[in-house]
Amino acid sequence: MRQQIIDTKINLHASGEADECLFEYLHAEMVNYALSKSCKNKEGEEELSRLEWMGFSVGYRIIERLTREWNRFKDELDMIKFICTDFWSSLYHKQIDNLRTNHHGVYVLQDNSFRLLNKVGTNSNKQYLQETPRLLTFTCGLLRGSLANLGIISTVNAEISTLPSCKFHVQVQRI
Repeated sequence: MRQQIIDTKINLHASGEADECLFEYLHAEMVNYALSKSCKNKEGEEELSRLEWMGFSVGYRIIERLTREWNRFKDELDMIKFICTDFWSSLYHKQIDNLRTNHHGVYVLQDNSFRLLNKVGTNSNKQYLQETPRLLTFTCGLLRGSLANLGIISTVNAEISTLPSCKFHVQVQRI
């Protein structure tokens, strides 16, 4: 009996679209799950710490795999650059559009067309602008977890002024 030879190469373009769709649906369901389990605090704000903790755990594990075969980084800025290029590309299939720093532990990562906000609205549509922070909580956790694994203790906040652009403010905590 003759064995059939099966081409194991997959059409990356076709599978990429499915991957993106699945990631977006998974993210939406994680947000819905976290919101269903959360309670509102005194001010009526949603408790999103569970979603942020999920992101932290995932980011911590992903960066471990990505840096397994890399040499040690020279300094903090090299680690942040790695996050902006390789880490971001592995998750969102593009690099961060802009990185700014004041060289005193504050970094601003700007993505002008953030993948999880692309389908929410446009520049002229402000209808969903107040709802978008819950979509960025997981990503803030991803960034914080990846930086924690690299030895950088930080706080990460997201800012949205126009859709689908967003900025992530990373404040490194000095000990």
